[in-house]
Amino acid sequence: MGPLSSTRTMRRWGPRSLGVALGVLMTIGFALQLWGGPFQRRLPGLQLRQPWAPSPGPAVPSCPPRQRLVFLKTHKSGSSSVLSLLHRYGDRHGLRFALPARYQFGYPRLFQASRVKGYRPQGGGTQPPFHILCHHMRFNLKEVLQVMPSDSFFFSIVRDPAALARSAFSYYKSTSSAFRKAPSLAAFLANPRAFYRPGARGDHYARNLLWFDFGLPFPPEMKTKRGNPQPLKDPNPPQLRVLPSGTDLRAHTQDPNALFRPAPTVADGHSQMSSPASLDLGSSSFIQWNLAWLDSVFDLVLVAEYFDESLVLLADALCWGLDDVVGFMHNAQAGGEQGGNAVSSGGLTAEDRQLTARARAWNNLDWALYVHFNHSLWARIKQYGQSRLENAVAELRARREALAKHCLVGGEALDPKYITDRRFRPFQFGSGKVLGYVLRSGLSLQDQEECERLATPELQYKDKLDAKQFPPTVSLPLKTPRPLSP
Repeated sequence: MGPLSSTRTMRRWGPRSLGVALGVLMTIGFALQLWGGPFQRRLPGLQLRQPWAPSPGPAVPSCPPRQRLVFLKTHKSGSSSVLSLLHRYGDRHGLRFALPARYQFGYPRLFQASRVKGYRPQGGGTQPPFHILCHHMRFNLKEVLQVMPSDSFFFSIVRDPAALARSAFSYYKSTSSAFRKAPSLAAFLANPRAFYRPGARGDHYARNLLWFDFGLPFPPEMKTKRGNPQPLKDPNPPQLRVLPSGTDLRAHTQDPNALFRPAPTVADGHSQMSSPASLDLGSSSFIQWNLAWLDSVFDLVLVAEYFDESLVLLADALCWGLDDVVGFMHNAQAGGEQGGNAVSSGGLTAEDRQLTARARAWNNLDWALYVHFNHSLWARIKQYGQSRLENAVAELRARREALAKHCLVGGEALDPKYITDRRFRPFQFGSGKVLGYVLRSGLSLQDQEECERLATPELQYKDKLDAKQFPPTVSLPLKTPRPLSP
């Protein structure tokens, strides 16, 4: 499979505020060497975290692993599986997570640093640094930078809006008033405005959910107090503020809305507003400027339809071992796609093709976002090397399959009715059953620990990390002083 368009040229990456290049430069000289012999003969038990073997050729200095990470966990895009990798890596390496008090950072409100458990504002006393910020939030760069350093590795994941709509309709049918009123997704997409009411509770799940999660501004004619679309005319559209080429937007433009504020100029010694260059906020220009802002902030955006390819690029960008990104799918619904197949016209019925087209049109901002990051992913694949990538993906899948056979009953995800251990039973929400895992008996203590990390659902793992970082204080009874000897 290839990019949506082979004609798109690779974008240029500008400098970042702390001297880190925008878009992580690919680590050169580290190629995957397939280990000799079958996987199960190579590994007695698990023996994870096997380092990548350098390719034959000129010696290249190894790179230190990146351990300051910001992951924007988007909804219904395979993000729970990425979260599992981060939980496991941070847990194993003793890293400190920026955790919410519960399970989300005040979503659907924009992220606020004050919602991070244990966070102290500057001047509020010393605190150990956070290494990983990765739980559900609506992205707000200005507040994120209050918690994480600007040279952190920022990444996220996107999904084809047609596939996302199918998953979201099933999962959020009881949450979104628009979905709740519609008898089916096909009926909803045939006439979405018959069910969708801008600003209604939960209806951000029903349109342009990715755009919403990224915290991007909606065109003024689509805004409401809740940030959801609504027909509205703005008689004074904002003008485009053009920043100099090479400007570090992460440092200078922490709010994407700032790209559309009037920019003062100086003429004849007087400050005045720039000449009218109003932007049609329903046009592609509005979308492209928002995407340019995302490019300046995010070092990598994964694509759910090419999940394993994305993981290989992630491991390379972070200078992690391949085993650090080998894991199981999490929060997958029974009967749904558990990874890697892109939505295409091949093999679809006419009704499915119509539904796909309508979903992409209704979620037009998400579709533009998805196309953009699909292009950037394939540009990175070209830079990485197609043959090298295929070898790495094959090895990743072989390791995942071997781990599943070694760790799991049946070697795969199971219906929750078979999961009696509450530590591994995923949270059930929506109309579909969320699958989980049952561990095989007879594992060694070392393998049991690693298999538990692989199989633990996101909510239980968050609770485990919370207890590790904030151990409960035990009040000991006061001892009665013993009388002194005479």
